[in-house]
Amino acid sequence: MGMEIERKFLLPEYPADLIGQGQIQVLTRHSIDQTYLAIEEGQELRVRKITDLDTGEVTFTHTFKDGLGISRKEIEYEISAGLYQQMIDAVQKIALVKERVTAVWNGITIEMDFYSQLQLSVLEVEFDSLEDAQSFVPPAWFGQDVSIEKKYSNKTVWRELQKK
Repeated sequence: MGMEIERKFLLPEYPADLIGQGQIQVLTRHSIDQTYLAIEEGQELRVRKITDLDTGEVTFTHTFKDGLGISRKEIEYEISAGLYQQMIDAVQKIALVKERVTAVWNGITIEMDFYSQLQLSVLEVEFDSLEDAQSFVPPAWFGQDVSIEKKYSNKTVWRELQKK
């Protein structure tokens, strides 16, 4: 089981100026439909439909995460469209939809997520070690650090979406 070590920030605005100036290089743009199959305390089981917005290629993943905070265990693998659809049909829940822009800033890969069903934009940075994550000093344009605030976790946001 791999480890996911990441920090999350409330992105106040799309950094168009930094992209235009070449300080941020956009790598990929994806639309992600994310649905949780099971959530129990620090564990989650989810599926995703991922559409590459530049090529139109569609992939599907199944993910298990375990843990709380900025460091969690993670297993993720690709699944077929048929298996994805069977799981979606079984739970009959609303998918959390976001556009993810993966880019490089200052030699660091960043992921900017823009949620279409709510007014929320976040930026995530993954790290190789807990020490690297804890010592990272973000620039002001990243916004407020919400890495350990549960109300900004995808599973919390997804749960709120189900109530609407």
